[in-house]
Amino acid sequence: MAESFASEFPNIQTVAMMGTYLPRRCGIATFSGDLAEAMSQAAPQITFRNVAMDDRPEGYRYPPRVWFEINESRRGEYRLAADFLNISSVDVVNVQHEYGIFGGPDGAHLLDCLQRLRIPVVTTMHTVLRQPSEGQRQVTARLAEVSDRLVVLSRRGVEFLRDIYGVDEQKIAFIPHGIPDLPFVDPSFYKDQFGVEGKKVILTFGLLSPNKGIEHMIDALPAVVERHPDAVYIVLGATHPHIRGHSGENYRTSLQRRTEQRGVADHVIFHNRFVEIDELCEFLGAADIYVTPYLSEAQIVSGTLAYAMGAGNAIISTPYWYAQEVLDEDRGVLVPFEDPEAMAGAINHLIEHEVERHAMRKRAYQFSRDMVWPRVARSYLELFATVIEQRRHQPHRAAVSPPRVRPASIDVEDVNLDHLRRMTDDCGVLRHAQCSVPRRASGYSVDDNARALLAMLQAQNFITGMTRELRELTARYISFLEHALEPESGRFRGVMSYDRRWQDEPGSEDSHARALWSLGETVARCQDTGMRRLAVKLFHGGLGAVRQFTSVRSWAFSVIGIHAYLRRFSGDSGARRLRERLAVQLFEQFRHNGSDDWPWPEQTLSYANARLPHALLLSGRWMFNNEMIEHALRSLDWLYNEQIGEGGHFSPIGCHGWYPRGGQRARFDQQPIEAQAMIDACLEAHKVTEDATWLDRAHRCFNWFLGDNDLGVPLVDLTTGGCHDGLHAHGVNENQGAEATLAWLLSLLAMLEEAHIDAGEKEEADPEAAEPDEADLAATLDTER
Repeated sequence: MAESFASEFPNIQTVAMMGTYLPRRCGIATFSGDLAEAMSQAAPQITFRNVAMDDRPEGYRYPPRVWFEINESRRGEYRLAADFLNISSVDVVNVQHEYGIFGGPDGAHLLDCLQRLRIPVVTTMHTVLRQPSEGQRQVTARLAEVSDRLVVLSRRGVEFLRDIYGVDEQKIAFIPHGIPDLPFVDPSFYKDQFGVEGKKVILTFGLLSPNKGIEHMIDALPAVVERHPDAVYIVLGATHPHIRGHSGENYRTSLQRRTEQRGVADHVIFHNRFVEIDELCEFLGAADIYVTPYLSEAQIVSGTLAYAMGAGNAIISTPYWYAQEVLDEDRGVLVPFEDPEAMAGAINHLIEHEVERHAMRKRAYQFSRDMVWPRVARSYLELFATVIEQRRHQPHRAAVSPPRVRPASIDVEDVNLDHLRRMTDDCGVLRHAQCSVPRRASGYSVDDNARALLAMLQAQNFITGMTRELRELTARYISFLEHALEPESGRFRGVMSYDRRWQDEPGSEDSHARALWSLGETVARCQDTGMRRLAVKLFHGGLGAVRQFTSVRSWAFSVIGIHAYLRRFSGDSGARRLRERLAVQLFEQFRHNGSDDWPWPEQTLSYANARLPHALLLSGRWMFNNEMIEHALRSLDWLYNEQIGEGGHFSPIGCHGWYPRGGQRARFDQQPIEAQAMIDACLEAHKVTEDATWLDRAHRCFNWFLGDNDLGVPLVDLTTGGCHDGLHAHGVNENQGAEATLAWLLSLLAMLEEAHIDAGEKEEADPEAAEPDEADLAATLDTER
């Protein structure tokens, strides 16, 4: 009964196997089917799919497990397969490799697929040559580069890859060829089913081809029959399709003629058919001796020999590499190549020494227990889980990284609202997208509409030809916030379904504070008097609730919003007192929980981390508190350096596990809001210190969006303004939701503002000396009363 590991391997949901597949008749197709079935039984919660290689234009009638086909000779289809796998939520690809089943010189077309994959790749090497051609050497070397692991099915395969191809041994995994888990039975049990009861049965099975050496076994048979007239030789298997397509049944016919010429036709039975696994096991169970008389040593694995060992057969073989390895220590008998006399002698000896034969059978059977499919399946699943986890921490970066963007290359023309428009309806901006299409089922959130409001306020400085549309979008987003505020509690709700029903009352502290932040910026920036007055009203309506908040991020978001509000109404004493209270609370958290090696107010670095030192910087700057500024700069410097990859690029802390104090930081999934938060904080540090290092750091974080990241792939689509939701270990998240898109847009607008300030085109007013619009404030407060 198959062993199940349903509760294990939580990081594997879908595995794609690539190679040949049944009903195509070849050894790798059988291996692929058996392995997929064994893994499916071991881990039924995982989906196993196959990408099948076709050697004929019409393909094959595949089972449902095959979900993509490649015509092996069409190079373009390999690239299409890669694109298909990249968008199909596959966790790992397992390639069953044999030079001859893939198109191009030495199967090189396969590389076109693997080089485009953003998914971990495990390649099972069914052939490893000791004397490869130059083309074979190059293809194998490149396979090693693009694969996370190479699996070999024999110990000698490890040696060859290491010593001949220069592959790092740590990248090589040995997993034996799988076999059915058969009982150890007496050969007489099945003989009557095949009409050989009372006979000494010698068996060879597999797809028939000239390299099998069966003619030498036939030449050995007369000497066997002479001493054992009850001996019979069964040749089981159809002619290999490629051999049949090239020369028909010539090889089989030549073997049949040879039996007549040697006078043993009555002792040889040909079964010219492809047998299913159950019937094959019965044939193996009926065999007294199994023979593999192959002609060349250059065979690194043999599935037929592995099956014979698993059935407990007594085995005689020529000394090809795999036979030398698995038949060592008297688990079988090796005879020279093309030596019928030695073959006959070995067969006669085993027939005549029954005790020795059965002892050999038992040794082979016991040795093969680690090769049964349930154990092999577990080994593959464990390897898949390992490479997936390693890819999270050591991603494959694109071979050619994009150039790092310099300040001069950031242009107003890059501000593109197309995708934001698509995500916005008459209610507000929708939360999520399926790829680039708005997903209505996700509804709306205060968080995202607050972000959208911020973006419209910043965009008005750069998109002068869209003033009317920007005003309409600004009104739509602030209207959403107005509807979200519950006047009695002074709390903003959080999420609204597409049918306009609020899903939570109230929303989170963080979303409430983000709404205040956007309203404070509206008060500071908005040129429309009516919208600005509404923003003042909503700001004051939600401000009081913040006094009860306990989330450090809600304090930071609120502080940033209050600072923005005070840029217009710097004399508002209540807002100034609350700013000081929240800033002091935040500063105390830094001082109380931080240390020299962990200068942070929490025990875990999680999301929007840079907003915390950002809020401290603003407070220290506007409250003339140098200690607060120094502490903020020190923590921001530490946070920045914790998120710089080996190549000097920005690598934000991933959301799958975050970064607990004293633990290991999560590499993925990386979120756009982390880059945006770091950009804003670094720009604020530049304003405070006038140190150009912080400006360079802001640009480095900005370049994360454009491809200067762990994988070397861009997250933003400059043609639409959409941004992918995150960077996974194997590529970008294909969805382009509101949070990610607005994080990109706000980052771009922040960089543009900084560029204009540096160019002297726009100066920021002194925060405590801004000229107040007292009439505006009075009118607003009258309206509130």
